[in-house]
Amino acid sequence: MNKIEHIGIAVKNLELGINKYEQILQTPCYKTETVEKESVKTAFFKIGDSKIELLQALNNQGPVYDFIEKRGEGIHHIAYEVSDIKKEMIRFKEEGFRLLNDEPKLGADNKWVCFIHPKDSNGVLTELVQSVS
Repeated sequence: MNKIEHIGIAVKNLELGINKYEQILQTPCYKTETVEKESVKTAFFKIGDSKIELLQALNNQGPVYDFIEKRGEGIHHIAYEVSDIKKEMIRFKEEGFRLLNDEPKLGADNKWVCFIHPKDSNGVLTELVQSVS
């Protein structure tokens, strides 16, 4: 693990979330992006070497929608930057962690991503991310 790459926060309304976090962080949102495969729209803020990612469900399906329905708005996941996501996925599998995807998939912000089941990390959804080369 290289660093905490970002913290993902689920929101019901992305525009309201952007306005609120621009006030909180005193920095502008630098990017929004839609990830159709995950049914989510995202907004990013840079804070030092890390980022905050706001996530809004595009419709009534997908993991962010399910999260908000079950838990409400709040911290959805913590993402860790890795140098070799496939190597880390093998390591986690060998150590008995359940991965939510068998292969890295393309996520927001031009990253390869893989998620570790929250039941295997004390209730926290953990994301591994690697920049697409």
